[in-house]
Amino acid sequence: MKLTVAQFAALPNVVDVTIHSLEQALYQVTVSLPTGPHLLVDKKGATIRSRNLQSMREMLKVLPVRSITLRHESAYDEMVGQPVREASNALEISISQQDSPDPIIH
Repeated sequence: MKLTVAQFAALPNVVDVTIHSLEQALYQVTVSLPTGPHLLVDKKGATIRSRNLQSMREMLKVLPVRSITLRHESAYDEMVGQPVREASNALEISISQQDSPDPIIH
């Protein structure tokens, strides 16, 4: 499902977001809502993407974000002919500022 930046800004509660690290420094965001993850899009419905992680974090500063996780899934196993994994090989790192008294990420 998709969520526009305006819809995200209007959420009544802070939520968790995931920045997905795609190929060669390409990032996009999903927002975790009770109905499941929603891909963040602009007002025309195009996926919000960036080649700069810091600019993605800057954009999220003004939105109701509780935490930010950076997620990267590698296709390395497939590239070297390894069997398909039964579990995800995703690497997840928290990149939010946990010590801030304000739940909005600064």
